[in-house]
Amino acid sequence: MLQRCILRLYHVLALVLCVSASDDFDWTKNEKSSFYYGTFPTGFSWGAGSSAYQTEGAWNIDGKGMSIWDAFARKKGKIFSNDTGDSSCEGYYKYKDDISLMKDMKLNHYRFSISWPRILPSGLKNEHINEKGIKYYDDLINMLLENKITPIVTLYHWDLPQLLQEKYGGWQNGSMVNHFNDFANLCFERFGNRVKYWITFNNPWSIAVEGYETGEHAPGLKLKGTGAYKAAHHIIKAHAKVWHTYDMQWRSKQKGLVGISLTADWGEPVDITNQRDIEAAERYIQFYMGWFATPIFNGDYPQVMKDYVGRKSGQQGLGASRLPVFSPQEKSYIKGTCDFLGLGHFTTRYVTMKNYPSGLGDSYFSDRDLAELVDPQWPDPGSEWLYSVPWGFRRLLNFVKTQYGNPMIYVTENGVSEKMQCTDLCDDWRMKYFKDYINEMLKALKDGVNVKGYTAWSLLDNFEWDEGFSERFGLYYVDFRSKNKPRYPKASVQFYKRIISSNGFPNQREVESWKRKAVETCSSSNQLLAAARRKSQGNQEHAGMQKAWPVHDEV
Repeated sequence: MLQRCILRLYHVLALVLCVSASDDFDWTKNEKSSFYYGTFPTGFSWGAGSSAYQTEGAWNIDGKGMSIWDAFARKKGKIFSNDTGDSSCEGYYKYKDDISLMKDMKLNHYRFSISWPRILPSGLKNEHINEKGIKYYDDLINMLLENKITPIVTLYHWDLPQLLQEKYGGWQNGSMVNHFNDFANLCFERFGNRVKYWITFNNPWSIAVEGYETGEHAPGLKLKGTGAYKAAHHIIKAHAKVWHTYDMQWRSKQKGLVGISLTADWGEPVDITNQRDIEAAERYIQFYMGWFATPIFNGDYPQVMKDYVGRKSGQQGLGASRLPVFSPQEKSYIKGTCDFLGLGHFTTRYVTMKNYPSGLGDSYFSDRDLAELVDPQWPDPGSEWLYSVPWGFRRLLNFVKTQYGNPMIYVTENGVSEKMQCTDLCDDWRMKYFKDYINEMLKALKDGVNVKGYTAWSLLDNFEWDEGFSERFGLYYVDFRSKNKPRYPKASVQFYKRIISSNGFPNQREVESWKRKAVETCSSSNQLLAAARRKSQGNQEHAGMQKAWPVHDEV
């Protein structure tokens, strides 16, 4: 889910932090405002999220094929502690228990992904459809609906079938557009009578940059300066084709919506009176979210991307830009292929101008000519990239509103992690993060931003990609050391549950009581976890004794 390959520069900044509260986004206008007490509109949807590889486990069970993450995680040194998602949360077997947790929280929706290789082991529809994989998702969807929880389904959350990577080169190859469309069409055919919200891709920025530029994520390729742009180009075309397929073949029958989930940090100018910093901050966002959103909403890449990558390519003596070009027909085909925008957001960076000479070589990062900074006073719960900067969320939402015509938005990922060493289930930092970020979202609604729902990331602690199990985003703690992967509620479960039941923040007195009550309820979970740990440790020590000192009838 969600690592950033960033320039980690630390800088003490003395700036007045600004939050936009106007209809027209302005980099310099309006003051930071205090906490706002109020509620969300009737019908606002509250949920939590997950993804297939991060939670399901059962990596080679019931006919599932291998994914690029199955292969990548087996390469020594790629994942923290050489963890894999082979079993992860065992969600394949425990989905009924997990839906009970969702029902208790009174979630309105649950966002999950369908594993492409679980239902098409080779990746190709015309070779083999795995009916056992189909049945798993059928059962999951049916049980969600029985419990009045709306399924929001992601078609691609990074687990490309390994055979497609080996045979075609994955998203470097344009043939993926048709293969992905076949997979999506199968999902519409089998599940579309019950699923009304489809997300084509989750965070394509990470697929492209971390999969094909830095190699931090599967498939682990380091095609600097070209790989990310080529992968993104094919992903955008694949998204558009799937949208058109649904529009022509299924929409009139199924009445569903198809969108995409883009993840973006907010970029704030270091100096809001300096035009070069303002331009650098906007460039940061255009190279991040605009890379995908601008083609989908407007038909082509952001002009600043075309200018900067084209200029750098020319300085490097290349005959054409490293940024691919859409034909006029493709621009028309891609434009407007979004019924709603899924938005993932976690943190903010300060941004300033920094020139990278072309002689340093090709790189997505050097193409941007900027530096990212953080304020060391920002709260940091342990993850090296995630700082709590709530006001950036409101600014990002307003930016989307003005840049893309105020589209319907579902927040598809928002949350905060802690490192694995922390086993205290009274996660006060997460409660504060949810409180402050959700409140900034409420302010954005008052600004006129068309936000329809919010998805906390994540329902469970899970496999966090190259960080393995060392980072925990879950509302529920998962004991990965236990074979059964038991779940224990953190205090944030009760806190988020109260936000849902109140549909926001009704008044100061009530909201201030939520944290106290949540901490009180988590103490029993801490005791249960501690007891389970002691029992597990005792069993391991006993097994070790038996192995080291076998008992014999005779000496």
